[in-house]
Amino acid sequence: MIEGRVTCPPLYAVIDVDACAHSGHDALTVAAGFQRAGVSLLQIRGKSIGAAALFDLTRAVMTTGNARVIVNDRADVARLAHAGGVHVGQDDLPPSDARAIVGPEPWVGLSTHTLEQATQALEEPISYLAVGPVFDTGTKLTGYDAVGLDLVRRVVGLARPRGVPVVAIGGITLERAPRVLEAGADSVCVISDLLRGDAEARAGKFLAALGPNLRRS
Repeated sequence: MIEGRVTCPPLYAVIDVDACAHSGHDALTVAAGFQRAGVSLLQIRGKSIGAAALFDLTRAVMTTGNARVIVNDRADVARLAHAGGVHVGQDDLPPSDARAIVGPEPWVGLSTHTLEQATQALEEPISYLAVGPVFDTGTKLTGYDAVGLDLVRRVVGLARPRGVPVVAIGGITLERAPRVLEAGADSVCVISDLLRGDAEARAGKFLAALGPNLRRS
């Protein structure tokens, strides 16, 4: 069962607390910069911080602009913060349980890494389906090898008839991002490459590269 139909923008920016700290960035400052650049979909990822700190960061990010804010893993935090949704992985709460917590309106996204997982995901109450890692990445360790653009195309072939957006993640750089959309993905989810230099300027470059005139398959 697919829960509603949503439209994912071409760029889905992840604000990873650890990645920000490692690159010398402040997570809240990055969030504000992304939104000034025009990013309209953000994910807050705080694997190393507690629920209270994640809640506070989520609420703070929501005051810096009008982007939809998705919370990684924690459906409870997403609901309490009145965030725009939750993103879960294969080892987190099942999407049906996450949906029961956040309610019918917020988005529920699910990470998949194989065609079998993607097929099963399309029976869940999800808003979008993520697939990856598309390329090798050191930021988000999934335990899976890079799946490549071929799997992206195959997942899109399954999801598009169902009206489910496909988000590609993993090792996506400014140079690679257009190729990922050309493979059929609705959106690219980016973590570390958005933190190279000035985050706001980098986000602007991604948005320019992923503009509405980009030809997709």
